[in-house]
Amino acid sequence: MAIEKRRLGRTDIEITALGLGCWQFSQGQGGAGMFWPALSAEVTNGIVATTLRGGVNWFDSAEIYGGGSSERALAAALVAAGQRNGDVVVATKWRPWGRFAGSIKSSIDQRLRCLHPFAIDLHQIHFPYSFSSIEAQLDAMADLVEAKQIRCVGVSNFDAAQMRRAHAALQKRGLVLASNQVLYSLVDRRVEKSGVVASAKELGISIIAYSPLGQGLLSGKFHADAGAVAAMHGVRKWRSSFSKRGLEKSRPLVEEVKKIAAAHGVTPSQVALAWLIQFSGDTVVAIPGATKVKHAEENVSALELRLTAAELRALDEHSRAFL
Repeated sequence: MAIEKRRLGRTDIEITALGLGCWQFSQGQGGAGMFWPALSAEVTNGIVATTLRGGVNWFDSAEIYGGGSSERALAAALVAAGQRNGDVVVATKWRPWGRFAGSIKSSIDQRLRCLHPFAIDLHQIHFPYSFSSIEAQLDAMADLVEAKQIRCVGVSNFDAAQMRRAHAALQKRGLVLASNQVLYSLVDRRVEKSGVVASAKELGISIIAYSPLGQGLLSGKFHADAGAVAAMHGVRKWRSSFSKRGLEKSRPLVEEVKKIAAAHGVTPSQVALAWLIQFSGDTVVAIPGATKVKHAEENVSALELRLTAAELRALDEHSRAFL
């Protein structure tokens, strides 16, 4: 079955509704690497190969994911899978903390070295926290587009007002803002309430949902097994959503997700992903991660799941506590 593609914002880049988030390829390096176990090259290669076989055509990394470790692991895995530059869409992000806009240009060669032989299709500002204005940062990104060092520009973790400023800054350069990558799932819908999703629809900007499974919460395994949280790797076990109180708050939603999953003969995770990429039309795409090949298999199969209008509404209603 051919996998349907969507335009990335108003660019000419076409992507599948699901990509692969590569945070977990940090190899245990840096603060970002503390969230996940260090994966072997064999496991990483298997995850990427499985994702490609499922028809997914894009991958998202970042400078802070192990200081380039994720980018290098991704590039190596794509090469091992027989991919060449241009075969897939590659996205990464610039680290803004403690930097000025000038470092967007001075650090691009390092990003390209880490991702070699793959070009950067989408380069994103990871957070709106640099020493320079949003306008200065987007001007620097526009310079990279004009120099053909990247294809298009996105942002990440920008609120609605910041996203509009970024959009306007690029418009002045004759470019479009392709995307805003934000925390978004059935257990975190704040970007709807804050106007980020509505503004993106208005401006033709793609929303890229990261942590679309609530870092595993929507799989249901933590509600079914009291010991699963204690056995979890890394610091995410200390998040409030995984506390006893947090699990009880999300239990009614997870039970609804499980009921719909049983009706379709799929997993709860697949239902949660399907809701995210279908509820807002073509505006929202998502980047689930995977630390095991079976996770990648499950992710790509969600592309084939079609929820009914009644099921989309039921999940909407049951997740309104997370708006």
